[in-house]
Amino acid sequence: MPPELTVVGSINVDLVAKVERLPQPGETVGGASFQRIPGGKGANQAVAAARLGADVRFVGRVGADTFALDALEAEGVDVTAVTRDDGESGVALIFVDAQGENVIVVAPGANARLEPQPASGAVLCQLEIPDEVVLAAAADAAFFCLNAAPARPIDLEPDLLVVNRYEHKTVSRGKLVALTLGAEGAVLLEDGREVARAVPPRVDAVDGTAAGDAFTACLVVSHLEGRGWDEALTRACAAGALAASRFGAQPSLPTTAEVDEILAA
Repeated sequence: MPPELTVVGSINVDLVAKVERLPQPGETVGGASFQRIPGGKGANQAVAAARLGADVRFVGRVGADTFALDALEAEGVDVTAVTRDDGESGVALIFVDAQGENVIVVAPGANARLEPQPASGAVLCQLEIPDEVVLAAAADAAFFCLNAAPARPIDLEPDLLVVNRYEHKTVSRGKLVALTLGAEGAVLLEDGREVARAVPPRVDAVDGTAAGDAFTACLVVSHLEGRGWDEALTRACAAGALAASRFGAQPSLPTTAEVDEILAA
């Protein structure tokens, strides 16, 4: 049986401009290419988990633009718990340079209007939704993972906290803490003590937009599959590297077979 996971989170339309270099303040940079891509950290992680073999239920909110919601359905994610209204859907404005570095500005839209509702079983959240929604989702979860991005203080100790080194300065409480270190890989901490470490396979970075989402989803799915934390962390680093080697958010997210293949190389 595939692992079951409820993802409570954001769903956005990503407006992505690929440029040779990122502009300085007050500067206009021309020659960009443009794409409209389904995104949002919650939706990205739901798609990633589904591609990695999980049975995924998504809880979120969209406005009149259902482009990103349609993409979730196409991936086999259960969207019956998604609320719809007539307002604006969430939008992310993303600039990506030739080295894969990005700058992102998010207008939350319908994500800010998501209302609290209970969740059960294994639950994954991020912080592109209101705190009260995250707290309600955590209350009855058998296993709760929080990817604290974008980071802000929240009165919660999840079973698993996923943060990068900058987010860790703001949010540090978790029974287990997965600390991502970019090209250096990731470490798993328990009570501040390192219990696992992994490094990613070498790839050519193209776009880091959803690398953290791929990492988080793969770590959670691997754990729910019964893998040990060492193996789960190794697989998560591989998933993140694969996502960084491809352009776009959801189009970059790998499958189980692709993670297996790069780890076997």
